[in-house]
Amino acid sequence: MSAPELDCSDLDNYIGKPMQPARMVDPIANSDIRRWVQAMHYPNLLHYDHNYASQSRHGQLVAPQSFPVVMDCAHGSAPSCIGMIPNSHMLFGGDEWWFYGPTLKAGERVFNERIPFDYNVKNTSSFGPTCFQRGDNFYYNQDGELVAKQRSTSIRYLQAAGEASQSGSTEGQDDPVWTDEELESLEDRKFTWIQMLHDLGHSPRYWDTVTVGEDLPERVFGPHSIVSFTTEWRSYLFTSWGTTHRRTDLDIEALGFVGPMAGKEQDPTLERINPEQTDGAYIGPSRGHLFPRWARYIGMPRGYGYGASMGAWLTDYASGWAGEWGMVRHSACNYRSPALTGDITIQTAKITDKFVDEDGRHMVKMDVRMTNQLGSVLATAKTTVELPVRPA
Repeated sequence: MSAPELDCSDLDNYIGKPMQPARMVDPIANSDIRRWVQAMHYPNLLHYDHNYASQSRHGQLVAPQSFPVVMDCAHGSAPSCIGMIPNSHMLFGGDEWWFYGPTLKAGERVFNERIPFDYNVKNTSSFGPTCFQRGDNFYYNQDGELVAKQRSTSIRYLQAAGEASQSGSTEGQDDPVWTDEELESLEDRKFTWIQMLHDLGHSPRYWDTVTVGEDLPERVFGPHSIVSFTTEWRSYLFTSWGTTHRRTDLDIEALGFVGPMAGKEQDPTLERINPEQTDGAYIGPSRGHLFPRWARYIGMPRGYGYGASMGAWLTDYASGWAGEWGMVRHSACNYRSPALTGDITIQTAKITDKFVDEDGRHMVKMDVRMTNQLGSVLATAKTTVELPVRPA
């Protein structure tokens, strides 16, 4: 019997052609920013504490650099998941981010222009023939200023291959068990990172104080759970009813998602009639994150986290270290394995270079690594951060 084929021929009809843009109904609210950092495990006072933020260089609450993805109706995946691949499913494979400077605040709006970029088909050990599809998102504020660019990668593969990878096996289906002592120790490890944020406060982290080869403080969060993943999902604005001018060109079945996982996510007509069927939590492809049965249907052993959240964790880690006066300028993120329920996430990084770019900006490069408690790599990122220079 010949191996099943992955038919990607329809994708050629979309590459390089702009799609419908993403538009949120309401401007950004402080509660949106607070909800986001709470869901992303990012206790930076600049983004949720009114009194602290009012004393900052901004004079008010501001959104973290990871926030633009919240203002999209598909957390960046739309241009990397367009075109039909029959009988397929998808996972996030990575994101590359460029940040241009404007800071987002309450009362502002964000518009996302989306253009499919390219795709490549490879044979993988997990799912056989697999399509790595990329698409660009350009996030502009209400003044037309480019806030950020996101090049998102989707991994698209045959649904049968995903289901077969879990068929007849119970390996990895049970959450690890943590003792009370281990959980208490985790809270101490978590606070190491939080204390670093407090110690830096409103002070700059100067470029000349950073040393090549230096390690960043460890950041730990988790254990993850269905509850924490649900909190993440609900912090994406598009998952709330009525928040978005929904796309009229989105048809889940037309993307190749058929059978019980197809659903009617983001269908603007059905949302007005029965919105629980459209918001991605209960019905449709996204429910694999929150229901272990459906996670196994697409090739995951149990409930798993969101790729866009992993991208936010990577950005927030570097941005929190850079402080109020620094900025992540570029980050190329590679997602290797999702966070699973019961696991913890551990972030570390090493400074690999310092330089002054052609625009005279003082830059620091770092390699960021994200693992679980077993040392399995969840994601990596090569990140470039701009830092201020100590006054003469």
